[in-house]
Amino acid sequence: MNINLPNFNVKNLVKEAGSTLSRVVQLTEEKLGTTERTEYDNEFQNLAERADITKTWTEKLVRDTETVLIPNPQNRIEDFIFEKIEKTKPQRLSNLEHLALDMIEAGGDFGQDLPYGQALIKVGQAEQKLGQCERDFIASSGICFTQPLRKFLDGEMKTITRERGILETKRLDLDACKNRVKKARSMLGQQTAERDLRVAQAEFDRQSEITKVLLDGISTSQASHLRHLHAFVETQVRYYKHCMDAMNNLQRDLAKMRPAKPRLRINSEDVDGPPNTLIHLTTYSTAATNNCDTNVNVVNVSDDNEDLPNFHSIDINNVESVDIHDSQSQNQNQNNTNYTSNNQLNNTNPFATTQILEQYDIEFDTSAITSV
Repeated sequence: MNINLPNFNVKNLVKEAGSTLSRVVQLTEEKLGTTERTEYDNEFQNLAERADITKTWTEKLVRDTETVLIPNPQNRIEDFIFEKIEKTKPQRLSNLEHLALDMIEAGGDFGQDLPYGQALIKVGQAEQKLGQCERDFIASSGICFTQPLRKFLDGEMKTITRERGILETKRLDLDACKNRVKKARSMLGQQTAERDLRVAQAEFDRQSEITKVLLDGISTSQASHLRHLHAFVETQVRYYKHCMDAMNNLQRDLAKMRPAKPRLRINSEDVDGPPNTLIHLTTYSTAATNNCDTNVNVVNVSDDNEDLPNFHSIDINNVESVDIHDSQSQNQNQNNTNYTSNNQLNNTNPFATTQILEQYDIEFDTSAITSV
């Protein structure tokens, strides 16, 4: 029975084992400080330090960016595994998309014809757009930023690390040969050691040049990383712009769905007021005269004015001389004072309430206004 065994080169195997042993001995003696070591030149050390800094920070930037894009660590691990086995990533819904579906479903159950149901459906559709924008942003950011940086780490940086390891091995061999030359006692042994030293020196110099060229290439890589960073910022700007557009459209749609008239509160009851006008009506009672003193606050509200609480007061004794726009300016200069002082209401015109209601086209029964 013939058995074909691999052709082992015993001589090379023994030589490699001897070289490994001599490296271990050399490294141990260097750690103990009992022998000298060949130091790299300052230029090489600066390049090596720069490479280490680049590697460390690039890894952190990639990790932090992926954390922002995909906050769930389990999803990040799952995506990493699918990338390694070269499978398609699972299509999972984001939190925004889950919220959107629930809002749309809730709006349908509450009633599509009712204001709240319509608003829920409209908001849910907007959240779906935000979710799609987020999905596109994640994909674009991966293509233009995280993937190129990770490719740099897995490719160029790994090559530099491997070549630096080979260079360190060559250095240990060189220093081991130097020690053998110093320790050689016979002429024959010294000649052999010197020959090994020349070979080790040549291999070290060659590997040193290769490694230095790779380290110099980091400057070019960083210039490429700068372009990727600009692309990432542009992607982020587009993402937030699309989100802002979607929310502005949603806000306009919701504004159109609001009631045509705002609410007017009189004696703790809501009454429809005039369009685009907010009325705050407060009544006061004077015990001595049993007269009803009334303070009416009116402010014009435009469609895009969201600061509804900042209405102003109109003294009903001077209704005919008060302009609504001038009152707004006075209101801002008086730190948005909502009510006039009580001493200004002592001489109330009994017909002032009716006059101001007629001025702003407010039609309802004034007999409903009672004293508090």
